[in-house]
Amino acid sequence: MRFSGERPAVDLTYSDVFLVPRRSAVQSRLEVDLAPGDGTGATIPLVSSNMNSVTGARLASVLARRGGLGVLPQDMPLQELDAAIRWVKDQPVRWDTPLVLPPEATVADARRLLPATEGHGVLVASVPGSGPDGRLTRDDVLGIVPAPRLGTALADARLGDLVRGPAAAIDADDVETPRQAFDLIVAAEADVVCVLHHGLLVGTLSRRSALRSALYRPAVDADGRLIVAAAVGINGDVAAKAKALAAAGVDVLVMDTAHGHQEGMLRALHAVSALDLGIPIAAGNVVTAEGVADLMAAGASILKVGVGPGAMCTTRMMTAVGRPQFSAVLETAQAAAEHGGHVWADGGVRYPRDVALALAAGAASVMIGSWFAGTIEAPGEVQTDDAGRAYKESWGMASTKAVHERFGRLDPYELARRELFAEGISSSKIYLDPLRPGLEDLLDMITSGVRSSFTYAGAASVAEFHDRAMVGVQSAAGYEEGKALPVGW
Repeated sequence: MRFSGERPAVDLTYSDVFLVPRRSAVQSRLEVDLAPGDGTGATIPLVSSNMNSVTGARLASVLARRGGLGVLPQDMPLQELDAAIRWVKDQPVRWDTPLVLPPEATVADARRLLPATEGHGVLVASVPGSGPDGRLTRDDVLGIVPAPRLGTALADARLGDLVRGPAAAIDADDVETPRQAFDLIVAAEADVVCVLHHGLLVGTLSRRSALRSALYRPAVDADGRLIVAAAVGINGDVAAKAKALAAAGVDVLVMDTAHGHQEGMLRALHAVSALDLGIPIAAGNVVTAEGVADLMAAGASILKVGVGPGAMCTTRMMTAVGRPQFSAVLETAQAAAEHGGHVWADGGVRYPRDVALALAAGAASVMIGSWFAGTIEAPGEVQTDDAGRAYKESWGMASTKAVHERFGRLDPYELARRELFAEGISSSKIYLDPLRPGLEDLLDMITSGVRSSFTYAGAASVAEFHDRAMVGVQSAAGYEEGKALPVGW
């Protein structure tokens, strides 16, 4: 990357800069390869933040199916982390994971998991199924209730009473291409169908999922299973926990603390890297070249970059500590490249343009938190405000709420003492976008914008984008000029 003029003397954030179009031989967005090349196996440069309100097993599996990487949070007990990792590994790669509820479940039960939105549905079935290990067979499936029906049915209505005939189904052996899958769904006159293999349910598929299969490559491990990462803190027996996560099948280990450039992190990194687990180790957070050098020398191959840019973070206002994110990514990415490593830009993205700018600055991938928290697949139930708008709750990882989740087993005195030093927002409503309520809807929007950014720069890969991106500095008025006018202006 280079600046179109002189390099500024002050640090910059994403709204301070813009991409300058360059001569390009890239004729289509579909020619662009978004694989980050950071050793994780991801095929798009998006990583979900290891926040309790952002990444659970459900979101991690959907993200990996479309090429990204989900990072399970460190606050999950080890037994739950183990179960979540193994669950992700068991999920289908070619098909969607069905949302299954028994016939006696109510519409209210379903709405807590799925809003009334097109392209989704609830599979109503006897649970457990009659197949091997309780798997569902075709006979166990009573039908599929389309998600829009949840918006018109009475809250106490039983799902079994809403089923209208047997669920449409296709055979996995009949599907070789996304186009074939789409045509079979259309022929079945359905939006969502069951996918069967030898009489057993292996997943579901919607028309939109079939289309997406032609645009995304799933992120899989050497055995063809979806990839997943998990975070650990730097206190306690970090090596033992890292070893347990590796045994569960985790693909990337993320060693995480708010101030990554500290002796505790370096000791923990040395201990974990000495295990030679054979998986990438990401560590952070840092914002300087010095921090990158020290953490990489201790065993990290990927650095999480960002102090204070997150929507749920109050660190900069509480402590004055941090750094404008664009400059932080630019400096650390250059330092990491010199040592053969990579960086993830962690926080501060609010539009697809910000993702593109982080990549232009040299990031291999971009971590997304609150943006993903407001999706169907994020942890927590879908709630509704007085105006009928769907939302989920989100909170900062240094907030009082997070402190309670992380240290809830301490005695009351120690817990109260830690609460005194909490930072960040403990509860915030993140509203689901009615046009893009699902994670995949956001992925479509983000990757579409980023692919276009690459074509403007004349880059067909992340590495080429790092090299060819030209960035200019703009005024606040210049930034506002780039925004669309309100409807009806």
